[in-house]
Amino acid sequence: MTSIDDLILQSTNPFDNYRSENFWRSQVATEPVVESIHTEVIAAVTETLNKVAQDRHTRTLLLQGDPGSGKTYLLGRLKKTLNDKAFFAYINPFPQSSRIWWHILRYTVDSLVQVPAGQKDSQLMQWLKSLSVFTKRTLTQRLIQDNFWEGLTSDRQKFIKHLKKTYKNSAIYNPDSFFGVLHDLTNPEKHDLACEWLRGEDLSDESLKELGVKSSIDTEEAACETLANFGRIATETQPIVLCFDQIESIARLPNNSPDLETLFSVATKIHGEYKNFLLIISININTWQHNKKQIDQSQKDRIDLETYLKPISLIEAESILATRLSSLHRQANPQPKSNTYPLNRQCLLEQFPRGRTNPREILIFGRDTILSYKKWLAEGSKGTFEPPKPTKFDKCDRSELIANFKIKWIEELTKAQQQITKLQQQSSPELIQMLREALITLGMEDVKIPLLLRTTKFANYSLSYKVPNKTKCLGVVWTEDKNMTTFFHIMEACRKSIEGKLCQNLYLIRDSKLGNQNTKGYKLYVQLFDNTYHRPIYPKIASIQYLVAYYELVKGAKEGDLALANGKVINLKELRQIAYESEVLHGCYLLQKLKVIPDLGDEVIEDMQVVKDFLLNLVFNQQLLGKETLIGNTISYFPLVSKAQINQLIEQLCEAGKIGILGSPKKPQEQLVCLLVAKAS
Repeated sequence: MTSIDDLILQSTNPFDNYRSENFWRSQVATEPVVESIHTEVIAAVTETLNKVAQDRHTRTLLLQGDPGSGKTYLLGRLKKTLNDKAFFAYINPFPQSSRIWWHILRYTVDSLVQVPAGQKDSQLMQWLKSLSVFTKRTLTQRLIQDNFWEGLTSDRQKFIKHLKKTYKNSAIYNPDSFFGVLHDLTNPEKHDLACEWLRGEDLSDESLKELGVKSSIDTEEAACETLANFGRIATETQPIVLCFDQIESIARLPNNSPDLETLFSVATKIHGEYKNFLLIISININTWQHNKKQIDQSQKDRIDLETYLKPISLIEAESILATRLSSLHRQANPQPKSNTYPLNRQCLLEQFPRGRTNPREILIFGRDTILSYKKWLAEGSKGTFEPPKPTKFDKCDRSELIANFKIKWIEELTKAQQQITKLQQQSSPELIQMLREALITLGMEDVKIPLLLRTTKFANYSLSYKVPNKTKCLGVVWTEDKNMTTFFHIMEACRKSIEGKLCQNLYLIRDSKLGNQNTKGYKLYVQLFDNTYHRPIYPKIASIQYLVAYYELVKGAKEGDLALANGKVINLKELRQIAYESEVLHGCYLLQKLKVIPDLGDEVIEDMQVVKDFLLNLVFNQQLLGKETLIGNTISYFPLVSKAQINQLIEQLCEAGKIGILGSPKKPQEQLVCLLVAKAS
């Protein structure tokens, strides 16, 4: 039998995770949902969605809440709850106002190709199969063709002709290409390429030919109309829910305020002209109050409903505590008397005397209490356990802050490594924004977007910066567009920037092919980057993962939602300081080649010191945990490292006097690891 106290000592803190994210990045719930929280908002969204499903009229809903109130978590809960009634799309913050339609189309398709939990088909294939052209057949069609879907999809021209006839009154934009690509979605050999076309990738001539289309979706008008097509032909399907989140990270205006005007201009057009959409715009209350004056009243009038995430009661707070503790309680024998043990209502009343709080504050309180309870147990359970008093985070220990941040970084980098599998998942403007944040964090000066002339379509593919104490201006252009005509135009823009002396050295970041030696783009590339002061850089997927991981933290900091394991919520300035001090970006190959951090060479062998640091930081973070739990957590983040190697690193940390092992080596399952020093690596 294992008591609940023994389980608490052995386990990692169940309250460690505070932050939610893009609901398609993580579909597996880590703990049960507290159904009673924000029920009025769930009901309002459900009612609005039902209205869209009934009359096909698009509606807009504004979701407001304070940092920590659970806006992003609620979007994920809505997706989980209502995914059988609608198709859900998570729209990342747009980095470039002039290409917002292209950005929305890209992320809509990215979401539609996701497979909802527990289902076999992607949202996109479910949407396609649910079109009335396939679901509504005449008696003659049913008699002639038992499997109408297979009969129609086996003939591309027949498919296009049939859809054009069915939707002839729907004003479909570019119908031959659009319907042809929809047909290619049903062909396993062309499915991925068809998805790339739908999301607006600038495809090569060879790929366009394979799809039987003349051009990519290369203008804002084309992106806008293609997105509209999804509503125009979907009069019988479920609505599409577009969720706009993390508004603090959208493109900024010259006065550095978020470009809400462009966002709401787009929302107004979708609201007025598109069918079968529900727009949910999630925004911090303060951001809305400080910036809503820039929104035209006619655009505000298109908001059908404004909802607010209110503070939660202590009864709801208890439910959050119980859901986080439930996994430990289920393993305990005997069962604890309370489902919130070792926490209780009295300690909640003392911590929150007003009787109201928000979900993040409850999670922080839960973590602090469990940490104190572990220490109390380890010290012999003397006297009565007293929950910790509120922490003054401005005075928290710096080494604790760094240790907790390094754990958060490993978690975020691991997610990125699992989810970012190809260089083209992010657009060039997004990659440039991510690179900008990394350069600023590493102390580069005058980091500006763009470098290329603003008159060019590719301006936001570029940036410039200066190394501290150097006068030379360095430029970066990042393009993965596969179309060689586009590549030539980008090379032309690079040539003009060099001739105009906009920078002294220009780096071209590109992994995609450069074309054959006879193309104009390739010839100009050789002229500009072969044996000159300007250099090409061939990025590695690991570099993108580094940039994505860090940018996720940046977005959280901007929203006021980045809390470390000690409960401290850090802003963007603090994040940059901690990231610089902890050197977490120093493993990024791309940043090494840009010479903003030490270059470790092309072949970097996995450094066991990273794993050793993780072990120490995790013990520092938890103060006390089971040795087997420590090993298991380490393997989950470093799967190539063996248990024997981890045990060897633990022995080294013990010999160095940094950690200690409690319990008999004859019972390794019962051994505990504790911190012996107050300084993490």
